[in-house]
Amino acid sequence: MSQYSQMQILKSDLSFHIFNHGNGFENLFLHEANYHYFLEKYALYVSPVAETFAYCLMPNHFHFVLRIKERELIESLMAGVAVVENFSKVRNFGKVLTNDDTAINRYISKQFSNLFSCYTQSFNKVYHRRGSLFIKNFKRELIADDAYLRNAIVYVHRNPVHHGFCADYLQWEHSSYGDVLNERKGLVDSSVVFDLFGGKESWINHHEKALVQFESYKLSKEMEL
Repeated sequence: MSQYSQMQILKSDLSFHIFNHGNGFENLFLHEANYHYFLEKYALYVSPVAETFAYCLMPNHFHFVLRIKERELIESLMAGVAVVENFSKVRNFGKVLTNDDTAINRYISKQFSNLFSCYTQSFNKVYHRRGSLFIKNFKRELIADDAYLRNAIVYVHRNPVHHGFCADYLQWEHSSYGDVLNERKGLVDSSVVFDLFGGKESWINHHEKALVQFESYKLSKEMEL
């Protein structure tokens, strides 16, 4: 992946690769239930402000590819205004509440902070520990174009293979790959993601090509030894 900026401003209608690690050498997820609980809290705190295209949770870190939702919707949430289901079809929903990108970034970052805080409090209580669980400032990388967006989605799904947890996407249950492939309802809308690739077949082909490339890379490294 390209160079990221840790404090990249989170703006409306922009896509980002979000990722973070556990503090030190600690794992974030020790049990199957931990993965599910984290995603439940992600849906509660982050899904209202961002559309998710891919995710992957691994024992000591996580990745999300997402797009921050439209500015007017974010502003309505900041003001505590009820958001209708088909918000994108509503016209003149309300006047602009702020032109300050910093305020919007602060609000969205707070949603992530709430996610990490909520999860940490529960994790600490269950496992009888104290202190922070996540690295303080989560990483965010701006995705500048559609080609990079597609690459980021595939990169996130391939991460467990890269780290040696499995040899194939479907062998790792804690990512969005299986849900998207089987078009199951979840954090990721399969139809939206397929459209980004020009269809389901292209989405599959991009992922398969990435596996072949990774296997070739590993083989070349082994031959150097």
